[in-house]
Amino acid sequence: MEIESGSYQNIVKKESWRTVLTLAFQSLGVVYGDLSISPLYVYKSTFAEDIHHSESNEEIFGVLSFIFWTITLVPLLKYVFIVLRADDNGEGGTFALYSLLCRHARVNSLPSCQLADEQLLEYKTDSIGSPQSGFAASLKSTLEKHGVLQKILLVLALIGTCMVIGDGVLTPAISVFSAVSGVELSMSKEHHKYIEVPAACIILIGLFALQHYGTHKVGFLFAPVILLWLMCISAIGVYNIFHWNPHVYQALSPYYMYTFLKKTQSRGWMSLGGILLCITGSEAMFADLGHFSQLSIKIAFTSLVYPSLILAYMGQAAYLSQHHVIETEYNIGFYVSVPEKLRWPVLVIAILAAVVGSQAIITGTFSIIKQCSALGCFPKVKIVHTSSKIHGQIYIPEINWILMILCLAVTIGFRDTKRLGNASGLAVITVMLVTTCLMSLVIVLCWHKSVFFAIAFVVFFGTIEALYFSASLIKFLEGAWVPIALSFCFLLSMCTWHYGTFKRYEYDVQNKVSVNWLLSLGQTLGIARVRGLGLIHTELVSGVPAIFSHFVTNLPAFHQVLVFLCIKSVPVPHVRPEERFLVGRIGPKEYRIYRCIVRYGYRDVHKDDFEFEGDLVCSIAEFIRTEAANATAAETNGEEDDRMSVVGTCSTYMQGVEDHYESDVDDPDKPGTSEIRSPKPKKKSKSKVKKRVRFVVPETPKIEKETRQELMELTEAREGGVAYIMGNAYMKAKQGSGLVKRLAINVCYEFLRRNTRGPRNMLTSPHASTLEVGMIYHV
Repeated sequence: MEIESGSYQNIVKKESWRTVLTLAFQSLGVVYGDLSISPLYVYKSTFAEDIHHSESNEEIFGVLSFIFWTITLVPLLKYVFIVLRADDNGEGGTFALYSLLCRHARVNSLPSCQLADEQLLEYKTDSIGSPQSGFAASLKSTLEKHGVLQKILLVLALIGTCMVIGDGVLTPAISVFSAVSGVELSMSKEHHKYIEVPAACIILIGLFALQHYGTHKVGFLFAPVILLWLMCISAIGVYNIFHWNPHVYQALSPYYMYTFLKKTQSRGWMSLGGILLCITGSEAMFADLGHFSQLSIKIAFTSLVYPSLILAYMGQAAYLSQHHVIETEYNIGFYVSVPEKLRWPVLVIAILAAVVGSQAIITGTFSIIKQCSALGCFPKVKIVHTSSKIHGQIYIPEINWILMILCLAVTIGFRDTKRLGNASGLAVITVMLVTTCLMSLVIVLCWHKSVFFAIAFVVFFGTIEALYFSASLIKFLEGAWVPIALSFCFLLSMCTWHYGTFKRYEYDVQNKVSVNWLLSLGQTLGIARVRGLGLIHTELVSGVPAIFSHFVTNLPAFHQVLVFLCIKSVPVPHVRPEERFLVGRIGPKEYRIYRCIVRYGYRDVHKDDFEFEGDLVCSIAEFIRTEAANATAAETNGEEDDRMSVVGTCSTYMQGVEDHYESDVDDPDKPGTSEIRSPKPKKKSKSKVKKRVRFVVPETPKIEKETRQELMELTEAREGGVAYIMGNAYMKAKQGSGLVKRLAINVCYEFLRRNTRGPRNMLTSPHASTLEVGMIYHV
């Protein structure tokens, strides 16, 4: 799997026109699936109850005018021309904005941050604009000083994230249900109402059941399906315009919005919740930026998606402007404007497009939960990478089945597009409001623009979105309560997990063992040192964890080589392979105790256990070799040596280390080298292959002897077996703690901890090599 290449999108930054156009085509199926299928339900949701289609056509023209300007101002102006530029090293989405703010204002919520993390190449804070003004510097200082503001900023980002997850439940439901509703024109109402819900449920069950296979096998069909759908709706739109009302273009004037609101008044304002659905999926342009480039997304939207949607909505309005007699409640929908001979083919294409659009939002939900988990805001879950070639295609079993159950529940519970639209609209507009708020801070703190520009951005787009938000919120009892309830549950879980994780780290810091105690044990640590390599997992980036002393005082033996291993996330999307490891010593050389900090970005892929072990041992060996070559080795005298060296993975060593594969026949050892052998994972080949990594040692006799001995001990320890020693901490609130803290720690956090995956799964360590040490933390 190409997981050390940073990300798939970094390969395509060369920006040749062929590459850009290819990416623009591919983005249709991933980015624009949800947005493209909105014509299925916008008019039907808008005219559900609040307003009626009269012979004067003021309502239909007013709705068309609102749709046109909403699509023009929000997806086109806001996202394409402004928000897309706020990428985090090529990544987009709510957490990308939050990550930018964390680095520029130092409001990082991760407790294990280090100064060394700021040296990462992608941690750069150089941005557009001049040095910070007085207001920007004051705002930055205020955010850094007040922890309450930092928590508010985190909660704001989490609210947007929770609404995206809620959208992952609602979008498949309304998309598939609206697509299936085309059968209503081919059978009586008494029959179709018994067909729609079961058919939609069957399609949804099949969609979620196929998630574990991944989308790479059928992903090549996604873009052609959406392209066919866009061509279909735009062609039908053009036909309806010329056939029914060629002057419908006049309705694009903002004047019709004024006449619409003047005539309908409060009812028109309430109907804005249905109009809002025309921009469902716009956030995907920014959220999925990491898989494509800005230029490709802009080209796809401006040249194809935007004009196709406008033509589709104009065509529906042209048809409805000449058909005022509504015999049934569903004749205001999409399929009624489709020529009768084309309805069945269009129905099939619509269902396929709905499945593609649903797939995109489901995959996006998996991705954002992975990011939350990496930043300590979501319990650990099993992440399965379904493609060995395309970065970012993941599958999370627990979340998949939760989404499926919730999706089926709202489909069966609502059984109409009106309430589904109310629910989906509120989720969509809330995410957009969060993006607007975070963007205003990015404009000032990251882009160093004038505060007046940020205020203008918030006032202009915030006013538009607040209008739609109020129209959606007023429908609270008619379906809008669903995303609020879902978001509250997810937000409660995230905040509880983040709080418990922070308290656990705080306990570890307060109860860590001094290095003086470790040195007082002597070279053998006061116990027998047995053959093998012991990896002691800890969240600490300095000091000796309490779990180690707990283990030493209860067992009489330990491994000949010990590594205090810390796997942590940093607020950048990707950490380059050459910056992956921070390695240092604890105690003198003869103790053979090392500290290794492994850094991952919030979108990085964690390697499997065998590859990880190989890279870990390689990084330690490279540290030993580099230390000897630079003659920087120093004996510690009672205090921990905090000097850590940045070491890359095996594939990044250009000198001193050779990483290559050979057959079972071993070549003679080269003089002046030591080697570590580890078998490569089995492949479908006729000959067995071994992985051989050679470490070149300097020619100085003294250093060569000491270094060779240390490398050989590391080799023997690896061959003797690797053991993972992990803490299984049970947290309890201290006596005298308040009711809220006791509920958060003793009930909520412990429930999440018991029912989710622990650090062993995060390391993907084998069961046979894992030893868990139980401890009780009183926080």
